[in-house]
Amino acid sequence: MSNHDLPPSTGLTPAHRVALESALGTGRVLRNHRLAPYTTFKIGGPADGFFEARSADELASSLLLCRELGIAYVVLGLGANILVGDKGVRGMVIRNAARGMQLSEEGILTAESGAVVWPDVIDFAVHGGFSGLEHYAGIPSTVGGALWQNLHFLSPAPARERTMFIDEVVLDARLIHPDGRITTQGRAYFDFGYDQSILHHSGDIVLSARFQLQKGSKEAMRRIITENLAWRSERHPPLDSEPSAGSIFKKIEGIGAGRLIDQCGLKGARIGGIEITHRHANIMINRGEGTAAEVRAMIDRVVETVERETGYTLEPEIAFVGEF
Repeated sequence: MSNHDLPPSTGLTPAHRVALESALGTGRVLRNHRLAPYTTFKIGGPADGFFEARSADELASSLLLCRELGIAYVVLGLGANILVGDKGVRGMVIRNAARGMQLSEEGILTAESGAVVWPDVIDFAVHGGFSGLEHYAGIPSTVGGALWQNLHFLSPAPARERTMFIDEVVLDARLIHPDGRITTQGRAYFDFGYDQSILHHSGDIVLSARFQLQKGSKEAMRRIITENLAWRSERHPPLDSEPSAGSIFKKIEGIGAGRLIDQCGLKGARIGGIEITHRHANIMINRGEGTAAEVRAMIDRVVETVERETGYTLEPEIAFVGEF
């Protein structure tokens, strides 16, 4: 996903549906399938077509097929950091459920891009005795999403003196490019930054990635996981009972979007089913039956209030997907 509205897509024709079913399997392409259950916000209307890719090969095949047929598509991982419109998505939504993993004796962990970083990939690495990924416990992301946003968290307690980025352990990744080529690219290709990578604008989609991990103490890794989960639980609402999309607004260096929103007294503000959580002013939660329209209205309210009272202009960090 990108940090701006994706272009509107064209719907599926009967001929498209026949071709998709023929290539991807009978019953595998679902019609008018509601997307809310596949997002961490639990918000979103239906997709014209919905396909769950269960391997990197299926992901590549479905992408190439959509391009060949001229069908617009969106690739969906865990559905974090996005807001899907109430009217849904025209064209195809390809849910990336490619979750295969391997770990070599040298500590090279290979994971398909739909593998869930926490708990699946991290537990797999820790069980094998290799360190490097345990720092990202509790953050909702697939492997593809982790490379997209350069997943990050503070260094271990008690110091927590720097931000650790997942690119520090990325070896390379297998990509499918907009022209259909499939290549393997090393870390330097991704131009990683804070919440940034080349994937935001290149059109490349990650099929799988390799991470170079180091032998580590299982006890030490589990301690870091426990501490990080406790730290996050104090500051972030639990997704199972308080659905959210994570931070709504981009970071403002040296100030913090959450701090500005808090200064304006907006914690606890509510529009319909959407509420700014008391845990973190930059996070909105779905209190039940919340809509994308209500999220957009709350975003507008926050931006206007913060600009009026502080002079700072907040920009959304989440991606807006589909029709609103």
